[in-house]
Amino acid sequence: MPKASPRGTYVQVSESLRQKIKSGQITEALPSQTALMSAYGVSRSTIERALGTLKAEGVIESVQGAGWFVAGTGDRRPLVERVTDLLRGEGMKVGDRFPTEKELCERFGASRTAVRSAIAQMEGRGLIGKGAGRGREVLTLPTGRETQTA
Repeated sequence: MPKASPRGTYVQVSESLRQKIKSGQITEALPSQTALMSAYGVSRSTIERALGTLKAEGVIESVQGAGWFVAGTGDRRPLVERVTDLLRGEGMKVGDRFPTEKELCERFGASRTAVRSAIAQMEGRGLIGKGAGRGREVLTLPTGRETQTA
């Protein structure tokens, strides 16, 4: 990014992101704010202002705890619900190995902090627990929609 410009730097960042969305370079989730700061060489406030501009235009939307997304794309349910769906939809059985934090981060494009929170909620509900060694295992299968937060 140029350092000085007659137009605000945040406008340049928002225009760049808009073009990446239009061209298909960004199709669902936007990079994290930290990654955008690094890519554009700007401050967090500049990124926040650029994202705010795109949100106001209806180009992107934010999901608390999940990040920024191209408007109208992807699964916006809380991460704990999406992770719990692994127990429902992938033929897992009681005693099966549960995916690692790293595997869940990669699969859902979520931060380690968000994945750890989802795992803690699932452990609190008795769905998964510590297995042999350092891994986790399936303790019980979900029967309904017990993924709601208490």
